[in-house]
Amino acid sequence: MALEDAKTQIDLAFTREDPRGPSFELTFGGATSFLRRRYTKDLTGVDIAVTGVPFDQAVTNRPGTRLGPRAIREASSLQAPDAPYGWPFDVISERTIVDYGDVAFDYADVPTFPGLLRAHIAGILSSGAASVVLGGDHYISFPILQAYADVYGPMSLIQIDAHTDTWPDDDMSRVDHGTMFYKAVKSGIVDPATSVQIGIRTTNDDTLGVNIIDAPEFHRIGPEKAAARAREIVGERPVYLSFDIDGLDPAFAPGTGTPVWGGLSSAQAAALLRNLAGINIRGGDIVEVSPPFDTTGATAIAGAHVATEICQLLGWRMRSGD
Repeated sequence: MALEDAKTQIDLAFTREDPRGPSFELTFGGATSFLRRRYTKDLTGVDIAVTGVPFDQAVTNRPGTRLGPRAIREASSLQAPDAPYGWPFDVISERTIVDYGDVAFDYADVPTFPGLLRAHIAGILSSGAASVVLGGDHYISFPILQAYADVYGPMSLIQIDAHTDTWPDDDMSRVDHGTMFYKAVKSGIVDPATSVQIGIRTTNDDTLGVNIIDAPEFHRIGPEKAAARAREIVGERPVYLSFDIDGLDPAFAPGTGTPVWGGLSSAQAAALLRNLAGINIRGGDIVEVSPPFDTTGATAIAGAHVATEICQLLGWRMRSGD
């Protein structure tokens, strides 16, 4: 059936009638959307809205993550015909997922950006949908978490990253991709005692009480035990999952702004995410994919897989009911 469908399916980002199910459109042709989902601003009946945030004015090293959402969408076209491997269900067939497009903002007016992004995510949540965000640098998680905390109260955070991003910064107006979780904890929108950072391998003496499974420990215990520990830490609380692509070792994700050796492999990341099934996840993001440094496209491919796994985790939670 797939080959027959491929003869007629084209530009499903605009022509798709049934929002559910795989796409057999030629992977190398057609209009690009995330997993070939329909582009729409109508969130009626939508379970998951995937949205891009092409913002990288907060970087401290190599730029380029503003191009991340476009690259992740393009890479995801390779996955669109197939059910995600290793899961007992297929979220794109069971749930209505749409591509909500990108947030609009004035690139030259950085101070207004946080409020615009917070409102953008609030609009998605008010419709009853969950958001999966394609970044963009990691600062974007702060306004997103503010929107989530407005709905759910203080969030538990599962963060996969080379860096804690909790360096001190008491100026809430500063836009910095290394201090936003400091601000999130200090402002009360993230509960550190029920949050966990996985893959950390840069020095920060004060982690603000957030639980840490650093990269050496992760490699010792493996992804299954790391996931079990994370599940124990967050419990039944509402969870936001933030995956910085530099959580992967540069051998697997070179296209990022602040690469650090000794990170997770792609296989370890896949096992970690799949073993998180059952957490009370409410939304998530994949950030710091920088196409200018991604010469083979491997980083964007990894980012597309991470975003798909976040959708699967959301679908698993939705299967169990709210």
